[in-house]
Amino acid sequence: MTKAIHPIAGTLALVTILTFWISTTVSELFSPLATIVMVKTLIPWGFFVLIPALMAAGGSGFTLSKKRPGNGLIDAKRKRMPFIAGNGILILIPAALFLAFKARAGEFDAAFYGVQIVELVAGAVNITLLGLNMRDGLRLKSRSPHLSSQRRSL
Repeated sequence: MTKAIHPIAGTLALVTILTFWISTTVSELFSPLATIVMVKTLIPWGFFVLIPALMAAGGSGFTLSKKRPGNGLIDAKRKRMPFIAGNGILILIPAALFLAFKARAGEFDAAFYGVQIVELVAGAVNITLLGLNMRDGLRLKSRSPHLSSQRRSL
């Protein structure tokens, strides 16, 4: 079960963050203020999907990694996780809440756009780190003895 939960939760987390990032970028560049307000207001509601997905991915990854000690790919994934979590907890969540508050109040000032830039950069960092974790997870899966025997039989 953990083997099924991990890739699903990780993919859901990555897709959710990508959706936040792309929605923000497109609305900021090409949409009227009403759309920006809507996007910035809806993103915190997406935390109800994102946070459980990240917790499930992290927890299941931790459980799976115990079964394969001393693996370089697992070690790399494990080292990225504190940065992903810290970035989310310390920068992305507070920034999203601040931006939602400012957007609802119609305050599109220097503080709004300064925090928006920080949020986009921090989001891009998390997208990159989660993408690297996904890449390494796929590499680990391709090295699985179970998959290797399946490939030989095909």
